[in-house]
Amino acid sequence: MTVKVVSAVVILIVTWILAKVVKNLLSKVLQKVSFLNRQTDGETLAASLGSIGSLVIWLFGLVAVLNVFKLNEAVTPIQGMLDDVLGAIPNILAAGLIFFIGFVLAKIVRDLVVTALQAANVDRFADKLNQKASAEVAGVSGDVAQGTDGASRVGDTSTGGAGQLRISTLVGQILFVVVLAVVSISAFDALGIKAISEPATDMLTKILDAIPAILGAAILLTIGVVIARIVGNLLESVLRGFGVQRAVEGLGVEAGGRDVAAIGAKVAQVAIVLFFAIAATKMLNFPEITNILNTVLALGGKVLFGAVVIVVGVFIANLLAKTIGTGQTAQIVRYGTIALFVAMGLKYMGLADSIVNLAFGAIVVGGAAAAALAFGLGGRDAAARQLQKLQDGKSS
Repeated sequence: MTVKVVSAVVILIVTWILAKVVKNLLSKVLQKVSFLNRQTDGETLAASLGSIGSLVIWLFGLVAVLNVFKLNEAVTPIQGMLDDVLGAIPNILAAGLIFFIGFVLAKIVRDLVVTALQAANVDRFADKLNQKASAEVAGVSGDVAQGTDGASRVGDTSTGGAGQLRISTLVGQILFVVVLAVVSISAFDALGIKAISEPATDMLTKILDAIPAILGAAILLTIGVVIARIVGNLLESVLRGFGVQRAVEGLGVEAGGRDVAAIGAKVAQVAIVLFFAIAATKMLNFPEITNILNTVLALGGKVLFGAVVIVVGVFIANLLAKTIGTGQTAQIVRYGTIALFVAMGLKYMGLADSIVNLAFGAIVVGGAAAAALAFGLGGRDAAARQLQKLQDGKSS
């Protein structure tokens, strides 16, 4: 029994020494990692990990003491727990090493991409596009509200602030997350804990599978916006060259100080962007959004075609009125033609078909009734004379 006591005391002394050494060694080594120097309840993470290592050594020492006294009933559950912990340590270390390497690799990729994009002046190009768009908006505002030169000059001084997120930084952060997600899948697999690794792996796999579709949709939508800008500017120049503004004003249509060419270009730009947005939603496999955009595009096409019909009707009405000349007849023909083409335009738009049909029928019936009343009231005396002649003829 004395030998067992001496052995237990020796084991405890050795355990105490090893625990002190492990605690100090882990604390000093881990303090060199900046991430582990954060304070938690007055103690750094490095010191906490050192204490955990010391407690693990004490746990092994106590198990050894229990084995000396052959207390199998107390040793068996603790020994089983230690075996499980020791079996999981290699997997945890492997997962931690994989994640650390992946984290470093992701930072390198992010810094490399950000540096490359900055060297290619991508941020400056994006700023120029932003300033150009802002200038266009300021120009439109200046056309609508004149006499605000001071406010315009104040607006011109605004440039891209330093707080704005740069394109290079955004792309770098996206690639950082992608690389870290790929490495995280391998780290979870190395853990060997299926309850954690399988759901996390499935989730990350779905995210990675969705990334190409998201990037493709974003690229497609960006191309659509660029094409819309080019086509819009080209169409605006062509419409200005053909003198659309003068032609519209010559038809008697009041533009209200608005640029007809710019409005037509904006409509074309919106249509092109909608078309590419539909293609992007198809790539993302969002059928609900695709159906909504298809409906909007179809309705927009009907409205646009109906508006064209109405504009053509106004042109024809003015042409007929000028051909007939001045007077009440010309005005009746003019407004009647406009009403007819407005009804046709609303019919093509699909807006309130029943109301248009009812209104058109009411106009026809009202006109017929008015003609009948006018003929009846105006011909009353003539009809009375004819009846009197008939009566005189019979009486004679």
